[in-house]
Amino acid sequence: MGHQWEQRDEATVGASVEEVWEAIATGPGIDSWFMGRSEVDPGPDGAVRTSMGSFTMDSAITGWEPLHRFAHRSTDGPDGRFIAYEYLIEGRDQGSTVLRMVASGFLPGDDWETEFEAMSLGGAMYFATLVAYLNHFAGLTGQPINVSGPPVTDWPTAWAELHQALGLSASPRVGDPARATVPGLPAVEGVVDFVNPQAIGIRAPDALYRFIRGYFGSIVLGHHIFKPHNTDTAQAWRTWLDGLPV
Repeated sequence: MGHQWEQRDEATVGASVEEVWEAIATGPGIDSWFMGRSEVDPGPDGAVRTSMGSFTMDSAITGWEPLHRFAHRSTDGPDGRFIAYEYLIEGRDQGSTVLRMVASGFLPGDDWETEFEAMSLGGAMYFATLVAYLNHFAGLTGQPINVSGPPVTDWPTAWAELHQALGLSASPRVGDPARATVPGLPAVEGVVDFVNPQAIGIRAPDALYRFIRGYFGSIVLGHHIFKPHNTDTAQAWRTWLDGLPV
């Protein structure tokens, strides 16, 4: 059967129109808040390529109005699957900006509900991460750290262990202080800035840390680091994640 879907989000951010455009329409900007790594071939006939491990998604730019509108749509799969994004930018007084995002697509098959739930919860987290980036790190380039942990067999236990490792209660709330010790790295200290049943985000003075219930059955880290870091950062996080009793 399948399902046509659409998700709308809107926020007013403390960043200029130019900073918002850089965040949504350039590769380094997208890397500073979205999953994987992205490259943008700019212009009305351009393209966006996003790589997540061994998977790469190619999208054609369908709307290119610098500082106003940016849209792109993935190539349709054999089963009709696609995903599209549209961003609308409106400047406001005193340097703030209204950002509207519409994500839409088609999910094939009779079991689309499970994938749609994961996509909706993940989409909410990434829009919140974009807003956090624009409010706290606009103009900076974040280095993405993407790590997947081992398969999870008991999600309630795994989520509880993750919360404990982050110094949080079993039911964390936005604003709660968080602290994690990752061998080989400086202590991670920040506050919870996003939480839903499948994701939790921590904002530190120099990073956005994201912990996600991966659709394929493992905890996934999608961090964005705004400070110099060594090449062993991803491995340190992988070792930390592997050490959780999941």
